[in-house]
Amino acid sequence: MKKNIFSRRHIKETLIEGSLMMAAVFSIFITAGIVFVLSYESYGFFKAIPLKEFLTETQWTPLFAIPKFGIMPLVAGTLLTTGVAVIVALPLGLIVAIYLSEYAPHKVRETVKPVLELLAAVPTVVYGYFALLFLTPLLQKFLPDLSGFNALSPGLIMGIMITPYVGSVSEDSIKAVPMHIREGSYAMGATKLQTAFNVLIPAAFSGIAAAFIMGISRAIGETMVVAIAAGMMPNLTANPMEPAQTLTSYIVQVSLGDLPHGTIEYKTIFAAGIVLFLMTLFFNIIGFWLRKKIREAY
Repeated sequence: MKKNIFSRRHIKETLIEGSLMMAAVFSIFITAGIVFVLSYESYGFFKAIPLKEFLTETQWTPLFAIPKFGIMPLVAGTLLTTGVAVIVALPLGLIVAIYLSEYAPHKVRETVKPVLELLAAVPTVVYGYFALLFLTPLLQKFLPDLSGFNALSPGLIMGIMITPYVGSVSEDSIKAVPMHIREGSYAMGATKLQTAFNVLIPAAFSGIAAAFIMGISRAIGETMVVAIAAGMMPNLTANPMEPAQTLTSYIVQVSLGDLPHGTIEYKTIFAAGIVLFLMTLFFNIIGFWLRKKIREAY
């Protein structure tokens, strides 16, 4: 009898282990497939367009009669809107996380956190029209030179949009710090605020860094907000008051079906896609390096 029970348990554990392994392998396979498709389609583009021109040309007009294939205006637009979003979301999300973890009463925390996370469920197209029709006219009252389409308005809205991601994950990380670490800090005479910034944030930095990287990646990959409110005009500028176009909004523009498959113009979306993939990978590598350094320091 005991042998049969042991045998059944062993079979169940083997099946569960095999299922988890298959899930892990499948996720790796999907990632490899994405990289393969982007690389394969981009190869045809780079056979016709030199990599040097792609990286150094300052104009991106692949759909014009005289096409130019410089990716830098799209990269600049992506970094510009992401930078505005990060300036809003990272400090705001961290403040929200500290408040919910250390200051808010239990009932307030259990009410505010789900409401905060509901912001992540709002369709991004709603955020886009909110930026275009509400926030931009409002900002123009204080900034008369602000263009109707600009990088500032969608950047601010993206910052609000990714705040729940940053705040929720950061709060979970801070909350997971063992209580005796807090008590040790209080015993040394530190206040709650001093404990939060000098003890808890360094102790939870691994999770906070993951939250920051997730928020940055979410902002880089955002499509509808920038497609609606930023203007879809490739512009090599660092001024957020001017129109801009991001990598994702250009992919949307070309993917509408107006261009025949196999043309150089159509393959530009894969070239832009692989640049977007490399940018996201770069930020994830930075996050991994920061977590490793912090762990070594503490």
